[in-house]
Amino acid sequence: MSIELVFDKMNGLGNDFVVITDMADEIKLSDAEVVRLCDRHVGIGGDGVILVKPSPRDECAAYMHYINSDGTLAQMCGNGVRCFAKHLVDHGIIDASAGRFVADTLAGPRPIDFELDESGRMSVATVDMGRPVLDPSAVPIDACATMESAEGEAFVGNRLIPSPWGDFAFTAVSMGNPHAICFLDDLSALPDELFVEGAEKSLPALRIDGIGAFYEANPIFPEKANIEFAVIDEGGIHMRVYERGCGETLACGTGACATNVAAALTGRAPRQNVLHLLGGDLQIDWKPDGRVFMTGPAETAFTGRIEI
Repeated sequence: MSIELVFDKMNGLGNDFVVITDMADEIKLSDAEVVRLCDRHVGIGGDGVILVKPSPRDECAAYMHYINSDGTLAQMCGNGVRCFAKHLVDHGIIDASAGRFVADTLAGPRPIDFELDESGRMSVATVDMGRPVLDPSAVPIDACATMESAEGEAFVGNRLIPSPWGDFAFTAVSMGNPHAICFLDDLSALPDELFVEGAEKSLPALRIDGIGAFYEANPIFPEKANIEFAVIDEGGIHMRVYERGCGETLACGTGACATNVAAALTGRAPRQNVLHLLGGDLQIDWKPDGRVFMTGPAETAFTGRIEI
């Protein structure tokens, strides 16, 4: 028997989601149904589905149940949680005048401060993304720690991992989900085949689908990993991301946080930076107390109904 779903199509810097209110906790989607909803030809289209469900935590307004476009459950999504916040504010599920609430996620509670536009809808949110996890077994990555933070915490930094295109150095960070960040300090030294034919060797010209897919499913990551490639200059940190479970996306909030942390850990950048992604910019601030704050926009493209 088919059911009709009411949805918002939303995005954070082009990282897009099908967002559905389920405060009665009645909707159970199969993997195939999620894949269909996210299909850009026969469905709505999106990098994932967010179900807005009740939270068992008294301090949380609602629970963000986030599912990747391939049907796999994800612990956290930085762009998704800003869209989740906008959905709650714009639909009156929380008090917009409060300016703040706590979201529940599979990675734990996330306090969110938000701003409203002239029409009273949420435009920008700052999310307390919590403290990064560096312990190799908790990221997880099957590797021993190679470096130590200024606070004395051991982590996997600049770890060489072989590939058909040579060895690439990764730093492993979890923001509630696993990330492996590779800083491309010398693009000119990389093989020509990794770049679009005839293009100058640059981050935009990198053929990320092949190398991203190779490392996402590398055995060194027992739960797979989100793979980031980054270049740092005086304007900030430029990055592209191959997301676990859905391929390259225009932006990744947790990836931006993890990349910022990795840049600071390896001495490449300070703790506060502008992260430039394909879909736009995020402000990331790794505070002295260890918490990472992410600030960025969220938008609603359209609303609709679909039968599944």
